[in-house]
Amino acid sequence: MKKIIIASNNNHKIKEIKEILSQFPFEVLSLEEANINIEVEETGSTFMDNAEIKASEIYKIADGNMVLADDSGLVVESLNGAPGVFSARFAGVHGDTKANNEKLLYLLEGAKQEQRKAKFICAMVLIISEDEIIKVQGEVEGIITDEFRGEDGFGYDPLFFVAKYNKTFAQMSNEEKNGISHRGSALGKLKMELQKLV
Repeated sequence: MKKIIIASNNNHKIKEIKEILSQFPFEVLSLEEANINIEVEETGSTFMDNAEIKASEIYKIADGNMVLADDSGLVVESLNGAPGVFSARFAGVHGDTKANNEKLLYLLEGAKQEQRKAKFICAMVLIISEDEIIKVQGEVEGIITDEFRGEDGFGYDPLFFVAKYNKTFAQMSNEEKNGISHRGSALGKLKMELQKLV
C-alpha cells in the first residue's frame, strides 16, 4: 500500500486529515509514525511557501513515499493581514494560544464589525514524486468577536465567528466545522486531485 506522510505532529490536524483521506487506498502516517524526527523552519512569506518548504524537506528523507504538508493561519484585514504566517507565534512564543488570542483582542479593542473581518487560510502541498506536486488552498471568512465564545476547537477558534451558523468555530461540532473550515475546504480540493490517481 502506498504511504502518505503528513509533515506534522499536530494530533488534531493528523486526525482530521486521516479521517478525510480514509476512503483512499493509502496508509496515512504522522511524522512520528514514520520515525521522522526533524523540525523544519518555516521561513516563507506566505502559507503556500511554508507548506512547500515543509513538504520538500520531509520528502528528501521520506524513502520515496508521498508527503503532505500544510500551513494555515488567520488573516485580519484591518491588521494588514496579521497574524498571517505568524499565527502560531503571534504573541512571541510558538503555540501560546491564550497569549495569541489576548493580543488579537487587544489590537482590535473598540474596533467596529467592519474592521473585524477575517479569514482562515489553509495551503496544502502533496509531493507525489519530484515531477508531480499538487497544491491546493482553502479559505473561510468570518468576524473576530470581542470575547471568547465556546469551549471546543483550538487556536483562534473561540474568536472566529461565522455569521451563517451564528457560532464561533469553538461553538461548532466537529462535523459543522469540518464542513466549512479552511482545512476541510483544502482537503476537499485535494481529494478531487487524488481521485485522478487511484
